[in-house]
Amino acid sequence: MPRIVSLVPGATEIVCALGFEADLVGRSHSCDYPPSIQHLPAVTEPALDLTGSSREIDQRLQTVLRDGGSVWQVRDAALAELKPDILLTQFMCALGTVSPDEARRAAGDSQTAAPELISLTGKTTEGIAADIQRVAEKLRIPERGDRLIAELRQRMNRVVEQADALPEKPTVALVEWIDPLVAAGNWLPELVEMAGGVPLFGAAGQPSPWLEWDELWASDPDRIIILPCGFDIQRAGAEMPALARQPGWTTLRAVRDGHIYLTDGSQFFNRPGPRLVESLEILAEILHPDAFHLGHEGTGWTRYRE
Repeated sequence: MPRIVSLVPGATEIVCALGFEADLVGRSHSCDYPPSIQHLPAVTEPALDLTGSSREIDQRLQTVLRDGGSVWQVRDAALAELKPDILLTQFMCALGTVSPDEARRAAGDSQTAAPELISLTGKTTEGIAADIQRVAEKLRIPERGDRLIAELRQRMNRVVEQADALPEKPTVALVEWIDPLVAAGNWLPELVEMAGGVPLFGAAGQPSPWLEWDELWASDPDRIIILPCGFDIQRAGAEMPALARQPGWTTLRAVRDGHIYLTDGSQFFNRPGPRLVESLEILAEILHPDAFHLGHEGTGWTRYRE
């Protein structure tokens, strides 16, 4: 059986959902689901300080990128000791994962026979499904990939069919980073539409765009959903003062009506993998609370109260 090391949480979840958890021998420091994999050795670590405010983290990140550095670094000795046959990574944004180039360098330096590198590239729901199938084919169990994708699509279609029948389609601003403001792109605008909403910023399959406060204020969305990359609900809430002190905040429709929501972006929305379904369900609960009761309130999302 292959020895697998995953450098990205979404890939780890794909491997486990396909039934290969027992073949995982290493993970990234941010791979934490399912909880049963947390005993595995971590072969990565942050290369910059991720404490402090969103603004401070962003400033450090921009400095590192400007200087040609990397946000994450691979523990070469730890990787070499594990001798993986397959190394999984993905490059969606510089803050989120070890880049394919860094993974390729580490794999080449760590052992004589370099492992096969699989870099996930999905930026839409269909792209993520294709990644699942590609991993399944590399593991020589394509039928499991077909079955898993069919199960995920069935669950998602149930949400879509119910949401399509609802008359209200609230407008939605998805905030992927608070300070400076970044809207959500890639698969997330697509999920909003599937959940019965109208995304105001970002486009399916496209990178997350920078967002000016004046743009957000002028759009006056029905819902503002906060899902910062890498932050859980508590951490997202701690960053909210930077948004709530913007001029005109209290005049926004979503603020007046109590429709500001905090989500666990780290566990759900920022991970392209099987729990994309849970991300869709969370959005459906937020956008249509009278129609959807799927059990995610309190763990996947909560209403923000100042």
